[in-house]
Amino acid sequence: MDKRWRDIGVLVAALFAVNVVARLITRFGFDEDDTAADRVSLAMFVVIGLILAVVAFRWGRRRPLADWAADMALVVPVAMLLTVLVGPLLVGHNPFAGGAGTFFAQIWLYLLATGAGLLIGYLVLTALGRDYRSQQLKRFAEVKAAKPRRVVRR
Repeated sequence: MDKRWRDIGVLVAALFAVNVVARLITRFGFDEDDTAADRVSLAMFVVIGLILAVVAFRWGRRRPLADWAADMALVVPVAMLLTVLVGPLLVGHNPFAGGAGTFFAQIWLYLLATGAGLLIGYLVLTALGRDYRSQQLKRFAEVKAAKPRRVVRR
């Protein structure tokens, strides 16, 4: 159980670290250029989606969907709240400085990126037949095929 919580904490920290790095790059490299700042934000969302695609692929091989989906249902909101509320404070901005539209746009974009990443990772895993359920069915079929046929006497 400790390993499970450690994995969740490390994933939240990694997602938040990606956001902090993107904010620092925007702050010190492209403070006045809105187009470049938008590109850095887009790259951040792509990286977050890729991280979650890899995590879904890896966790989906080892654990049933219900187990790791419950973990993701905790990881994504916590990382999102850190990203939206704490991230701007680290670079000296107010989380609500851009107005309600910008604030909620960040939330929707974050949910879109994380949802797409998780979906792509799991769909690729399932398409390859390496998910937990497919492996269970494969082992079941092998066990059933390995048993000799029972002879019925009449």
